[in-house]
Amino acid sequence: MIDVYSTATPNGHKVHIMLEECGLPYRVHHIDIGAGDQFKPDFLAISPNNKIPAIVDADGPDGKPISLFESGAILVYLASKVGKFLGNSDREKFNTLQWLMFQMGGVGPMLGQAHHFRIYAPEKIEYAINRYTNETRRLYGVIDKQVKKSGYLAGEEYTIADIATFPWLRSWKNQGIDWTEFPDAKRWFDEISERPAVQRGVEVLANLRKPLLDDKSRETLFGGTQYAKR
Repeated sequence: MIDVYSTATPNGHKVHIMLEECGLPYRVHHIDIGAGDQFKPDFLAISPNNKIPAIVDADGPDGKPISLFESGAILVYLASKVGKFLGNSDREKFNTLQWLMFQMGGVGPMLGQAHHFRIYAPEKIEYAINRYTNETRRLYGVIDKQVKKSGYLAGEEYTIADIATFPWLRSWKNQGIDWTEFPDAKRWFDEISERPAVQRGVEVLANLRKPLLDDKSRETLFGGTQYAKR
């Protein structure tokens, strides 16, 4: 049994989708990030960077429990555990990993900043909104070009690179995106949306998601509570 500590965010949904795709048994523990659950000692013990998601697999590689944080690392671990969604040859695996890193280093951080300055920031800063919206559009263009050429991000097969990237594009409207500019990315997005495991994965904890616009949530996520030394 895999214990998943998460909430209904793009990074959380990466792991929810992957677990559904892999068919692995798992148990979900909701981490209410607006309320500050991510700062509790028990969670920090498995996720020292106080970010979701994190997992504990009772049946680790050596038969002993293993805990992991960082969504990309979790995807690689689960793919290795089941022997799927990572590629078969070394060439395929490294190609998948480079597109996973594209998501981890580019898509997630930049789209996250677009979300912040377009939606959550208490003041509208035009420079920041334009910078991150433009970078978001550029990244959509990279995805559009790649999937037009190869079908999926890492080639002809669906991999953890697609699983990692897809949840971030679900908020395309909030990111200022017009799908008509990116028809191949839209085709890719719609195809992934139709996968039964994806549909199940994005529903995990979705009923517990709350708007993060109240003063307490803002302070917890973006204020002194987030930056306190632990």
